[in-house]
Amino acid sequence: MSKPRSRLGRGLDALLPPAEEAGGVRIPLALIEPSPFQPRRRFDEAALRELAASIRRRGVLQPLLVRPLGDGYQLVAGERRFRAAQLAGLDEVPAVVRELSDREALEVALVENLQREDLSPVEEAEGYRRLAEMGLSHEAIAARVGRSRSAVSNALRLLQLPPEALQALDDGRITAGHARALLMLPPERRLWGLGEILSRGLTVRQAERLKDRLAPRPRREAHPELARALEERLGVRVRITGRKRGRLELFFASEEELAGLLELLGYRQEG
Repeated sequence: MSKPRSRLGRGLDALLPPAEEAGGVRIPLALIEPSPFQPRRRFDEAALRELAASIRRRGVLQPLLVRPLGDGYQLVAGERRFRAAQLAGLDEVPAVVRELSDREALEVALVENLQREDLSPVEEAEGYRRLAEMGLSHEAIAARVGRSRSAVSNALRLLQLPPEALQALDDGRITAGHARALLMLPPERRLWGLGEILSRGLTVRQAERLKDRLAPRPRREAHPELARALEERLGVRVRITGRKRGRLELFFASEEELAGLLELLGYRQEG
């Protein structure tokens, strides 16, 4: 007999029926432990307090999903409801109990958060990495979480960034677009690129042009090291031709870059 195909990519409805259809199973909160497979690391405390207030008035409307573990249970889906129920002082909560493997538990946790758009790009990528470490291909991960294969592969590529860039992405100081622009740079120049984005407040489009400043110099250009030093200082492409006599050229790609360059050069337009 063939094994039933996974339904996780179709959503959580099959695993999370409404409370009134869940068979009335109620489990003491003290018997439930948090999941080690929860991909989400940050929870909005104000939102949790609001949910706790709602739970005090109406109870937990959607059951948690748990799996048996020893003499108790392990949470699979419903971390926000679980935490809010604790804040609300509840002794027990409605729950659906399912026998799930570690891989299935991680898949469900990912799907729940992705459907609610609760994950940062880094949390999403780390969740995919854990599934890959459990033996799933990018295509298989995509099928299980309802994403395209390219979306999964692009998310996993973010983990090639240095820790400082991942932290900036996780904190919201740069966007996923900025992070992809950093991946266009050689690995040894990605921290430099991050510094440029943060210190200059570069847009994604401007960040994508950072790679042009690292392009090999044509042989006819003179003083290449001086040109690179000026580029890092001024934030624009620089070209120097000639040695004893020659030309210094500064390139800008927008009015904003021109204004910033003029300011660095000490020129201020009047009016």
